[in-house]
Amino acid sequence: MRRVTRNFLLAMGIIVIVLLALGALPSYLRSGDPYYITATPIGEAENGTTNGSVVAANLSERRYPYTTAALTDATTESVGQSAPYYRGPIGIKGAFTHSPFDEYDALVQQYDAAVDGEGVRVQQDGTVYRLAVTQTP
Repeated sequence: MRRVTRNFLLAMGIIVIVLLALGALPSYLRSGDPYYITATPIGEAENGTTNGSVVAANLSERRYPYTTAALTDATTESVGQSAPYYRGPIGIKGAFTHSPFDEYDALVQQYDAAVDGEGVRVQQDGTVYRLAVTQTP
């Protein structure tokens, strides 16, 4: 194999490894306090109406993993929370990973009638919850 070809293949291999690392590495970066999506029960739904709330059954677990985890953890008497999310240093992580901020922004854009101050109302099994991104569980 010629020297130029070998160097080219070596450089391409290094580039592929670096790109793979950029895809996997950000999920392991942790810095600062963690963020959670919390689901706080705020009341009961009125006779099957949504009253502008998001219906939790319409939210996909694959698209909204933090939201569905918080709703699963919540009960009618206690606050539920998602897994922690760490932002990572200098904002690199946000470009490569899915975050609770992405989910919250998507809910606000799709269901603007459900926005309640700094939270979004979501109805699940007859109970209305207020979802918000917080730093304290």
